[in-house]
Amino acid sequence: MKETQTKPWSYSRKLLCQGMRDGVPIALGYFAVSFSLGIAARHAGFTPMQGFLASLLNNASAGEYAAFTLIAAKAAYWEVALITLIANARYLLMSCALAQRFAPGTPFWHRLVIGYDVTDELFGITIARPGLLNPYYTYGAILLAAPAWAGGTALGILAGNALPLRIVSALSVALYGMFLAIIMPPARQNRVVAAFVGISFAASFLCSVLPIVSTMSDGTRTIVLTVVISAAAAALFPVKEQNGEDEADE
Repeated sequence: MKETQTKPWSYSRKLLCQGMRDGVPIALGYFAVSFSLGIAARHAGFTPMQGFLASLLNNASAGEYAAFTLIAAKAAYWEVALITLIANARYLLMSCALAQRFAPGTPFWHRLVIGYDVTDELFGITIARPGLLNPYYTYGAILLAAPAWAGGTALGILAGNALPLRIVSALSVALYGMFLAIIMPPARQNRVVAAFVGISFAASFLCSVLPIVSTMSDGTRTIVLTVVISAAAAALFPVKEQNGEDEADE
């Protein structure tokens, strides 16, 4: 009998559980950050249910904060849509990078679901995995991250200014620790990666203080630095093509 081969996008309980495990610190960080975001939503007149839906459908701190600020200022719909698009433009680059990791023949609906929640943190843990992308790993992380982000916003609206700002800010430090956990392992294994991580830190700091570049939005600076630094890394240290190994069940 002919053996059936497991497709790279086939359901994998193991990968789903791995994604949920790796999504725990992300969910905790999201809850803390979105709690403070809920305070801004409350000032804009959002109810807890409206804030929950807004965060569930738009998992982006900078984009949401800009939108809530404009809504509070009674801006027009097109202004809110335009500013949100600009603030979230960096996710287009992340989506393009993830698109290269899907196996040929992956159903389009998998791409749509992954595209729904491409964030800095979820992109980081997904792109760091070797081989072709099995979407169920990312689904596991999304199952925890998305509800935590939306739930934190709703609770932030309910609590208002009940908690001191220092406590909310302290809780959000978990996100920085998680970023270090993502970038440190590949940086320790590859000197080129480590060098460009350091260059990225330095360039980001310089661009935040230089006269002309500092006037750009954070999202725009991120896009420019990502394109320039990644292009330089690709030109100077090209990666040899390798046949990606599928993520399979053990």
